[in-house]
Amino acid sequence: NNRVQLTPAAAPQPKATTAVAAAASSEEEGLGAKIFKAYTQTANVATTLFPVWTVICSGIALKNPSAFSWFTTEYFTAGLAALMLSMGITLKPSDFAKVASRPNAVLMQFSLCYAMMPLLALALGKAFALDPALLAGMVLVGSINGGQASNLCTYIARGNVALSVLMTTATTLGAIFMTPLLCKGLLGAVVPVDARGIAISTIQVVLAPIAIGMLTNSYFPAFVEKILPFAPVVGVVSTCLLVASAVAQVAEPILAAGLGLQIPVLLLHLVGGLIGYALPRNTGFGETASRTMAIETSMKSSAFGFLLAKLHFGEYAARVPSAVSVVWMALTGSTLAVIWRYIPVKVSGKFDRSLVEKYPPFNLGRFIKKITFQKVD
Repeated sequence: NNRVQLTPAAAPQPKATTAVAAAASSEEEGLGAKIFKAYTQTANVATTLFPVWTVICSGIALKNPSAFSWFTTEYFTAGLAALMLSMGITLKPSDFAKVASRPNAVLMQFSLCYAMMPLLALALGKAFALDPALLAGMVLVGSINGGQASNLCTYIARGNVALSVLMTTATTLGAIFMTPLLCKGLLGAVVPVDARGIAISTIQVVLAPIAIGMLTNSYFPAFVEKILPFAPVVGVVSTCLLVASAVAQVAEPILAAGLGLQIPVLLLHLVGGLIGYALPRNTGFGETASRTMAIETSMKSSAFGFLLAKLHFGEYAARVPSAVSVVWMALTGSTLAVIWRYIPVKVSGKFDRSLVEKYPPFNLGRFIKKITFQKVD
């Protein structure tokens, strides 16, 4: 009997082995967690330095354009698609439904893009006494749609990415009729635009990758949760390559442009972005929506402007403002994004408020005081 009782006494041995294995597994998990934490911290710093990478890549492209000659049209298109896909996985259909239920923000930004910016470009061009060809190119920059890089900058700034995507899509499709109309009205120039080509490109490069990313997020949330930390890095790398490629193609005219053109182009994007923030903020829109509109207004599709100038403006000089704009657009937008990234937004229960909700008709005086920056009682 004693021998029989000794057998169970040895039973705890496998438990000890299991404990050792569990400890080893825990140690491995701890190492993996440390590596992931280190990556997250590094990625956060890299994203914060987005404007620096933009400057470095632009500088390399200006000094040695051939360094980006491998980045052909196919790679350019793929880069844009990768950028949009990296934004798409951060979204859900409910995000778009929420934005679509309040289209006032999209309408406000559309008016900023195609009313305020063209007039600001014309005013700056005349204020700096630009030659007629340069003035035409300047107005063209102000009259084109928002660029896709604005979606990444909105994400970095912790803005409303779904709203940014809808704004980019609206202004891109709007360019089919607004850009020719503005060029004809402000310059007397006829600028044909390939409406079908713009629509197809918008679907291929913007809407399709966004939809794929969004559906992946909806149906495979566990997978998306694992890859989501890599989205900002993919976006930053894609954008830097896109900017560098565009700069490399027009390096010569950018270098030839003096301060007389560099300054007004910089002011177009900087002042445009500030107005794009102040006007919505003081007419009832929330902080997040206002930041999103500011970035979307500031960041124009300069590469598209360069293409239009190249194809449809007779003077070579008309292309130069768009070439210069490629650099300042990316630098201004990324700088605004990084600054706002570290200025927290007070969470509001509303997406935004309409003008009537914030300033009822019976209190028109309050609205006038607010938009003229007077003290409101």
